[in-house]
Amino acid sequence: MSEPVSGAAREAADWWATGIVRMAPGVVELRGIPVQELIGSVDFVSMIWLMVRGELPEARRASLLEAALVASVDHGPQAPSIAIARMTATCGVGLNNAMASGVNALGDSHGGAGQQCVEALTDIVALEDDGTDLAAAAERVAGRYRYVPGFGHRFHPVDPRRDPLLALVDRAVAEGVVAGRHLRAARALETFLNGAKAKPVPMNIDGATAVIYAELGFAPALARGLFVLSRSVGILAHAWEETTAGKRNKGPVPRSILPTYREDTAAR
Repeated sequence: MSEPVSGAAREAADWWATGIVRMAPGVVELRGIPVQELIGSVDFVSMIWLMVRGELPEARRASLLEAALVASVDHGPQAPSIAIARMTATCGVGLNNAMASGVNALGDSHGGAGQQCVEALTDIVALEDDGTDLAAAAERVAGRYRYVPGFGHRFHPVDPRRDPLLALVDRAVAEGVVAGRHLRAARALETFLNGAKAKPVPMNIDGATAVIYAELGFAPALARGLFVLSRSVGILAHAWEETTAGKRNKGPVPRSILPTYREDTAAR
């Protein structure tokens, strides 16, 4: 047992007070559970849940979260975060800096759609709770956006990751694992968008994972954090591949291609 502290020592200890971990000589407890009880008995996804939510998840809920995390791992080197990580890896800074550079590119436009979609679905559910018809609620929320987050894709007519995820949510709803209200909200949004647009606007990976995060009760901001965790795996793999290729100072385009010089933007 650690010695009691008082005065300045107590003030310093309280400065970093946390309910996440208790650490003392010979003791590491995570959310009140000794780490030795977690090692070998708890999977990594459940560990993420425990650390963020303060409790271990029921197995079927953990499985649903795992599916969302697996689906978002990578989308190719054309994604800015992956491209940045690969270029950084050739600059002699090491994997940690390459990964950090890629993660730091995950912002509102690239990486934030999941959080934004959870916010939209949450607003639809709230409007429905206040007595608004589901279809009308979806239309009202969709009207706030130029591009509704979580719908449409610049590469895929239908995102290949969408249907497997939604099928898992449908099964979870049928089994009573999740309520299904955010899934209904997402489908109402999709119905509205497909009725208002000449070109179909199906739900994409961000929308499907947003449904899962919302159904599992994660706050919108955590949806982005969970996406960052997932995409970090792809960032690591790409950074390592680029590192082992032995190239140096790799730029965004081959050296044979020079950027167009625009006289209209030249300094005057």
